[in-house]
Amino acid sequence: MLRSALLAAAASERIREIVTSTSATSALVHRYVAGESSEDAVAVARSLRSHGLLVTLDYLGEDATDAQRAAATAAQYVHLVGKLAAEGLTGDGAVEVSVKPTALGLLLGGEDSPEPNVVGMRIAAEHLERIVVAAASAGTTVTVDAEDHRTTDAALRLAGSLRSRFGSVGTVMQASLRRTEADVRSLATPGTRVRLCKGAYAEPASQAFDSRHEVDKSFARCLRVLMSGPGYPMIATHDPRLIAITRSLGMARDAGSFEYQMLFGVRPDEQRRLAASGAQVRVYVPYGGDWYPYLVRRLAERPSNLAFFLRSLMSSS
Repeated sequence: MLRSALLAAAASERIREIVTSTSATSALVHRYVAGESSEDAVAVARSLRSHGLLVTLDYLGEDATDAQRAAATAAQYVHLVGKLAAEGLTGDGAVEVSVKPTALGLLLGGEDSPEPNVVGMRIAAEHLERIVVAAASAGTTVTVDAEDHRTTDAALRLAGSLRSRFGSVGTVMQASLRRTEADVRSLATPGTRVRLCKGAYAEPASQAFDSRHEVDKSFARCLRVLMSGPGYPMIATHDPRLIAITRSLGMARDAGSFEYQMLFGVRPDEQRRLAASGAQVRVYVPYGGDWYPYLVRRLAERPSNLAFFLRSLMSSS
């Protein structure tokens, strides 16, 4: 119930206003978000690379409400990729970018419906291709992020279309969705990059498993499909049990044929330990001013984060 309440809060403008105006929020934001500018993102990426960690950068923002904002987000990504290349950070995909289709305009043109439409698909496809071309020129990759279940088909189509021309385009699948096991079976093909995560969106029971136990079982099933296939699995979890299963399954694979992924600010010691053991570990690093929905989803995933945040609020009052 607490998780559901927090995920609902992520969509509340009133709660957003209260939280973002509270000084106590700052410490928690800086723990999980690189900063607001591309310079901040590059600096964090450089630091993580110095510790042998791979990086994916996400410019925070979703559900672009107008074409100008969608275009500005695409321009930000192109600018970011250029800065990363200039710093020598993009070689062999060491630092890549993650992109949310709704931030690129996927839901534009459908004012009367929350579903993707032809207009939004065209706008998002044009912006995403621009980013992918810039990334390919810089020697790095792009991963198309997952959002709520209404956008799953559209995100898969966008990534699949570009993958036919740019093989490095990755896809994200959420184990919380009931459809995901079938999806990962179709995506477990040679060279296909698939990030498997648990999922961090409030979803109806008709579309998603409604207990943590069921989500974990789905994750394990999908994990086995990906790790036994010829693709490039990207296993995004901080769960020690799932990390142990990944390690066991990975013994039958080349160490460079899959990677672990973890969030910036979450279990950093474990990130470095895995990397020191010879594993490939990529850190998901968000940046930008629109951090509120991201932060609330992190609180929903980890109750200890919520306790830390509430203590900070009380101490500042």
